[in-house]
Amino acid sequence: MKVLAAMSGGVDSAVAAARAVDAGHDVVGVHLALSRMPGTLRTGSRGCCTIEDSMDAQRAANIIGIPYYVWDFSERFKLDVVDDFIAEYSAGRTPNPCMRCNERIKFAALLEKAVALGFDAVATGHYASLITDEHGNRELHRAAAWAKDQSYVLGVLNSEQLAHSMFPLGATPSKAEVRAEAAARGFSVANKPDSHDICFIPDGDTRGWLADKVGAEQGAILDRTGDQIGTHEGAHAFTVGQRKGLNVGFPTSDGKPRFVLEVRPKTNEVVVGPKEALDIAEIAGRKFSWAGLDPVASGITEADVAGMRSFDCEVQIRAHADPVPATARLSPVNPADYPDGAGAISASRSQETNADYELVITPNQPLNGVAPGQTAVVYVGTRVLGQCTIDRTVSAVAVS
Repeated sequence: MKVLAAMSGGVDSAVAAARAVDAGHDVVGVHLALSRMPGTLRTGSRGCCTIEDSMDAQRAANIIGIPYYVWDFSERFKLDVVDDFIAEYSAGRTPNPCMRCNERIKFAALLEKAVALGFDAVATGHYASLITDEHGNRELHRAAAWAKDQSYVLGVLNSEQLAHSMFPLGATPSKAEVRAEAAARGFSVANKPDSHDICFIPDGDTRGWLADKVGAEQGAILDRTGDQIGTHEGAHAFTVGQRKGLNVGFPTSDGKPRFVLEVRPKTNEVVVGPKEALDIAEIAGRKFSWAGLDPVASGITEADVAGMRSFDCEVQIRAHADPVPATARLSPVNPADYPDGAGAISASRSQETNADYELVITPNQPLNGVAPGQTAVVYVGTRVLGQCTIDRTVSAVAVS
């Protein structure tokens, strides 16, 4: 096949590109320039897609012996990832920019351009596996190395995108093996540290970055009954589950610390309560999608999608969280649950929501510290069935 290898400048994408060549494919390497700041350089293991990374990717491409290009996707990245991140935080939600980048940049904008140029597939260094069933349908599965599994951040991919995707590292048993292979190939990135944190906030100070973008305004900190017990300097600086940074003037009756339970951007209020109130009995979202065939076509349920009965699954709410046994179903939307459309969903995403149904997930045991804006990925065994952006949650602990 004619394959476009997305080369971030890290060890994983370099080895993935080399393996695609070894498999006999006609490979071209491309690095995505996502920032127009000329002085942007990696600091330690923070960030990605910097000038330094583009040079590392080119050196790897030269060793592999493939053509190499840098494509400027900075404008699209700012609109679809950075601006979305700001809008979501301003709406009191906790977005996942890596999910959004995979959804809108690497497997939308990049893939669309690749197909238009005649490429059959885009190869990346993600640790995930693709399986083709007896009817030729693609399924997304966890990687062989569960410790490095990245199928969660790929849960937003649809059937068409999976049909043009390639993950050469999916069957690799460990990251150590990838690094050893990179060293044997002579790649300078063999021992390069993995990137972490948000790539467009390289110093890791998300709170300060947001304050500069959206400003700070003093507001009230409320308890679960609605009484004001303190003040804050800007609701955007808080996320569900946060404990530090709360300026609470009244001690609790039981002497236990308080945690952020809810952020209300329209009124600039933050609701706090006991740790046990972070337990969530149900999550739901109108922006859902299936990674390949839907549950009906997959034979998981006999009902049609619109009237789907509950089916057993596992749900994962963070990239490195353990999956939790659960049941899931599609349910007609109750307008009372979404007084502002879709639970403070940002305008940039409202048109992508499902107007009539939401994906409702009920874990067998409560989830802890779940916030609207996070992504819930649904698994059946090792297979990624689909995902939803969480719009609303139901606490397992009633207000006393």
